Amino acid sequence: MKFITGIFALIGVLAVGMMVWKGPTLYKYKVAFDGFDEQAFDTYKGMFDRLIESGNAAAATVWKVKVAEGLSFEEVDESIKAVAVDLNIRGVGELPLGDQVAAMNGAPWRKLNIYLYCNPLTAAKMIEHDLAYAAYLPCRVSLVEDAEGNLWIYTLDMDMMIHGGETLPPELLKEALEVKSIIQDILARASQGDF
Repeated sequence: MKFITGIFALIGVLAVGMMVWKGPTLYKYKVAFDGFDEQAFDTYKGMFDRLIESGNAAAATVWKVKVAEGLSFEEVDESIKAVAVDLNIRGVGELPLGDQVAAMNGAPWRKLNIYLYCNPLTAAKMIEHDLAYAAYLPCRVSLVEDAEGNLWIYTLDMDMMIHGGETLPPELLKEALEVKSIIQDILARASQGDF
């Protein structure tokens, strides 16, 4: 019985020691999160869960969807562009990176296109809110072939930009959520070859 009592006493001493040692730091984070968007914790938890699963920070910060079997790269390429037009988001650039790598290597390489989309007026409001958003603009959608020949569509997880800190002003939040919905629709529809 003394052994069990001793173990509990040791656990208690360790717990008090941890609170003294890490308590101020943990309190600082708690206070910060109390002022953040109500979805911030879930946003970061999701990112951290993906980080643990993948071991890769880049994989933890993206949304991805596998393209339906039987669709060619060219069909999905057309679908991405058509869905973007249908959803009224401006295409502001396209990078055929896979073709560039193949040309520079002088040998075939996997398919990879990066599409740049933007609602310029919403982008301007994001920049007016905080210049750091410039690093996230425009929205990128990537169509990429994996090592087995499967096609995937990737984009940045916009929730971190939208919900990861203090709540955005209401009008900006509404517009950011609309852009998020458009980008997610592009992933969902284009991965099925929708026009």
